[in-house]
Amino acid sequence: MSIIEAQAPLHEAHRDNHTHRDVNGGWLRPAVFGAMDGLVSNLALMTGVAGGSVSSQTVVITGLAGLAAGAFSMAAGEYTSVASQRELVQAELDVERRQLRKHPIDEMEELAALYVSRGVEPSLAREVAMQLSKDPEQALEIHAREELGIDPDDLPSPMVAAVSSFGSFALGALLPVLPFLLGATALWPAVLLALVGLFACGALVARVTARGWLFSGMRQLVLGGAAAAVTYGLGMLFGAAL
Repeated sequence: MSIIEAQAPLHEAHRDNHTHRDVNGGWLRPAVFGAMDGLVSNLALMTGVAGGSVSSQTVVITGLAGLAAGAFSMAAGEYTSVASQRELVQAELDVERRQLRKHPIDEMEELAALYVSRGVEPSLAREVAMQLSKDPEQALEIHAREELGIDPDDLPSPMVAAVSSFGSFALGALLPVLPFLLGATALWPAVLLALVGLFACGALVARVTARGWLFSGMRQLVLGGAAAAVTYGLGMLFGAAL
């Protein structure tokens, strides 16, 4: 009894600390991708146009148009992509549901064989499969997890993905436009703010992915800065040619 009591605090600590990040949600990927894409694409678009020696008003209009077009495009793309994925998963679940209804014994044996392949004794595997197969919905969930690698109760939402993409892209794309809206007439404040935003986004992503914040921030800063530099050079080249 004393050993159990001595170990109890360790069990409680393990229970409190043994938590995991949400890796299946439908919001994280589109939100992160949307913010990065908004920053990089709009910064590159604006620097490319500015490289052609146009007025600051033209740069602002370009940035706002890029913000609106990109945000709606990202939202529509994410909604269609996630909805199509969800429909495919639902179709596969319907196939598995029909198989469970038409061939329950075969499906039970299949589940037992899977547990045996993972090291469970045949008799115990069969007993476990038999118990799990008594409830059709539970059986469907188990087969979906084991055969398809999905959780039927935790499918990504197309609407969540679309809204996350729209909002994060618009927020990211707004940063390089903001200095112009506040009265700036030169390009460098927009570039500076966008680069700071890229580093900050990379550092924030590191808190979710458990990567080093400096490495993650610098990676986004370098990639975004390179894209802006290339498009600015192209803008200058095309502007001179035209």
